[in-house]
Amino acid sequence: MTFSAPSSPPGAPAHSAEAIRLQLRSWPEVEAYLQTCKGVIVPLGSTEQHGPTGAIGTDALTAEAVALEVGRRSGVLVTPAQAFGMAEHHLGFAGTVSLQPSTLLAVLHDVVLSLAGHGFERIFVINGHGGNIATAKAAFAQAHATAAARGLPHADRLRCKLANWFMAAPVMREARSLYGDREGHHATPSEIALTLHLEPSLQAKQRPLPEAAPAGPIHGPDDFRRRHPDGRMGSDPYLAQADHGARFLDLAATALSSDLEAFLAEAA
Repeated sequence: MTFSAPSSPPGAPAHSAEAIRLQLRSWPEVEAYLQTCKGVIVPLGSTEQHGPTGAIGTDALTAEAVALEVGRRSGVLVTPAQAFGMAEHHLGFAGTVSLQPSTLLAVLHDVVLSLAGHGFERIFVINGHGGNIATAKAAFAQAHATAAARGLPHADRLRCKLANWFMAAPVMREARSLYGDREGHHATPSEIALTLHLEPSLQAKQRPLPEAAPAGPIHGPDDFRRRHPDGRMGSDPYLAQADHGARFLDLAATALSSDLEAFLAEAA
């Protein structure tokens, strides 16, 4: 069996924010939604330093924005964002809030099991932080096993997919075109550009910065702070512009909307 995203009539406007945000729906509305669509989008971010000029909430802000745009285009429900991720290596910088890998695994496991228990069968996690990737995949594996062990109805149909917006091919191509090697690996101009588009007040933080330390191995927060004293990894966020961010949002939402459509159409 396959499931399609809710569709709008030809010429109709995109789905409204009220229609796609899970927290704005009532439980009877969610039950009705599940009669026609088994998909749900979960934004996953992090609360961590992004260099001396980037917002600490960058990864959560961007993941949620991309998720909401994908939901707006597709009609698939979007849960509240999980704003805390696995950012242990950034704890040497003030303001970072991290979950241990085991804690994040437990959170994602329980989120998936909660949704699966209600009948959601396609969990599409839009992620904004590279440090979440390994833990999220482990959580999915554990959730599949738990769903089967608990005998949840249709546990055999449960599927989870991780979609890293910043790794979408069109986004990476655009970042290379705009910034070349100065995109770097953390506090990148592409992600900062998206935050400038989402929150114009962040433009006031932008300023020229000295050459960033190059990317290298990560062995914990003290080592990271020593190797990357201002928090950046080879990046030049001063290159970021709000109009670039609007472009990144469109590219990411277009690519991930296509991925979501294919994911919903997969046979169980």
